[in-house]
Amino acid sequence: MTLEENKSETHIKGTGESSDSLTNRQGHPVTDNQNIRTVGNRGPSTLENYDFIEKISHFDRERVPERVVHARGAGAHGYFEAYGKVGDEPIAKYTRAKLFQEAGKRTPVFVRFSTVAGAMESPETARDPRGFAVKFYTEDGNWDLVGNNLKIFFIRDAMKFPDMIHAFKPDPVSNLSNPERMFDFLSRTPEATHMVTFVFSPWGIPANYRQMQGSGVNTYKWVNKDGEAVLIKYHWEPLKQGIKNLTQKEADEIQAKNVSHSTQDLYEAIERGDYPEWELCVQIMSDEYHPELDFDPLDDTKLWPTDKFPFLKVGKMVLNKNPENYFNEVEQAAFGTGVLVDGLDFSDDKMLQGRTFSYSDTQRYRVGTNYLQLPINAPKKRVETNQRGGQMSYQVDLAQDQNPHINYEPSVIGGLKEAEQIGKIHEPRYNEKLVREKIDRTNDFGQAGDTYRSFEEWEREELISNLVDALKVCRSEIQNKMIEYFTHADEDYGRRVKEGLAKAMEMGKDTTDISTAEADEATDKAEQMGHEADPY
Repeated sequence: MTLEENKSETHIKGTGESSDSLTNRQGHPVTDNQNIRTVGNRGPSTLENYDFIEKISHFDRERVPERVVHARGAGAHGYFEAYGKVGDEPIAKYTRAKLFQEAGKRTPVFVRFSTVAGAMESPETARDPRGFAVKFYTEDGNWDLVGNNLKIFFIRDAMKFPDMIHAFKPDPVSNLSNPERMFDFLSRTPEATHMVTFVFSPWGIPANYRQMQGSGVNTYKWVNKDGEAVLIKYHWEPLKQGIKNLTQKEADEIQAKNVSHSTQDLYEAIERGDYPEWELCVQIMSDEYHPELDFDPLDDTKLWPTDKFPFLKVGKMVLNKNPENYFNEVEQAAFGTGVLVDGLDFSDDKMLQGRTFSYSDTQRYRVGTNYLQLPINAPKKRVETNQRGGQMSYQVDLAQDQNPHINYEPSVIGGLKEAEQIGKIHEPRYNEKLVREKIDRTNDFGQAGDTYRSFEEWEREELISNLVDALKVCRSEIQNKMIEYFTHADEDYGRRVKEGLAKAMEMGKDTTDISTAEADEATDKAEQMGHEADPY
C-alpha cells in the first residue's frame, strides 16, 4: 500500500460518522462516551464493557517509566545551519562529517532541555545542571550531541555515576531530599570541587532554557578524509537571547508561583516567533598526551583554557517549532552519546565510554526495543536492517529490492550488503597494560580556584551563602572535608565557607538530619499555621 492509499483509507467514514466523530483504537465509532454499560442505571457494570475497558486499560498504561536522570524536560524542533568553516579554516581539514561542509546547509534538529536529578514533576527552579541534548537528522543518519548547560561534570569515571545519582536523589527510606547525602558523596570525591563551585553559584540555576549555554561536556574526536583525528569539545553559546542566571532568592520567588516556568518560557517564545538561537563552537586539540597541561584533556571535570584552545564557530541552531504532542515528541525522545555519523568519533574519555553504553541501554528499557521506529527518533533517511521483532515493532526495515525471506548477512539470494567505506578509517594505536587506575594528572582543585576568582563579588557571596545553607545540616566531618577542598582551591573560598558555617551553628537553629533546614522550617510552619476544622 502506498502512502497516499494509506492516507485515503484512514479517512474512510463508517455509518453515522462525521469527520470529527470519536472512535476507539479499532476504528469503532464511540456513540456514548459518558456512561459505562450497567444493569439498570445504578449498576452493577458488566465485564464486556469493551469501549470502557479499552479506554481505561490504555489510560492505565499512558506513562512509560520516567528517566532516572533528566526526567523533567521540554523540547522543540528547529534546524542547524553550517558555516562551512571552523573559525577561518575549511572544516574539511578536520572532519569529513557532511552536515558541516557547505555554508548555509541546514539540517533538521530536535532539542530536549531538562533538569537532571529531579523527578518528572519537579520544579524547574532547582539548583541542578540542565540537560542540553540535540538530535541532528543528517543525510548520513542521526547524530546526537548529548550534554549539559555547564561545561564540566562532577566525576571523571563512569564507575561512579550510579553512586553519584543515588547520593543526589531522595533518601530511599524517607523519600526526602537531603544535602548531607549529596555532600557525603562529594566530600569523598575531590574532583567534584570544580563542578560544586559552579552548581552552588548562580550558574546552578539558569533563568530558563533559552538563556543558558550548552556543552557536549565530554571530549570527542573529529576525523578527516585521511583518517586523521583531533580532539574536540562542543559548546552551544546563546546568540540574541543572551545568558541569564538566578539567585536562590529569585528562584524561590518564581517557584512559589510557577514550577514550570522554563517550559512555559520556551513554548511561548516560539509561539510568538521569538525563536531562540545558539551558535555551535568547538575547541580543537591534537590527539596527544599534552604534557604541557597540568590536567588530562580527557578529564571532564576540567575546562580547556580558551587562550590556548579558542572557541571556533562552525554553525548556528534555531528552534522555530513547538512539539505537537509532548509525550510523543519530548517524553519519548531518546538520545545516546554513541549516535555519531561518519567524520565524528569517540575519544578515550572514561565518562564518554560509560555513557555510550548507558544511554542507549536506558532507552531500550524505558521506551522499548524498537524505540528507533518512533517518528521523533527515526532518522530522516532510508533505514534497512536485519533487525526483526521485539516489543512494539510496527514496520520491517526492508530495502526496496530485498528478499523478505533473508534477514541475515552475507547472502547471495537477495539480502542486504555492506556499504562502501568512504574516507580512511581512523585507527588509534594503543600499547598499554589493561588496568583499573585513575588518571595521572588529577589537579582536582586548580580550576575550581580559577573559577572562584573569576566570579564577581556578588556571585561569590551567593556561592558561599548557598553552600552554607546546604552544609549546615551535614555532619562536622563532612563539613570539614568540604572546607578543606575549598581551601585547596582558594584560601579565601575555604575561609568564607568556614566562617559562614560557624555563624550558622552559633544561631543554634534546630535541624534534622533527614532534610534541608528550609524544609524543616516549612514543615513546622505548616503545622503551626494550619487552620483547625471540624469533621464532616
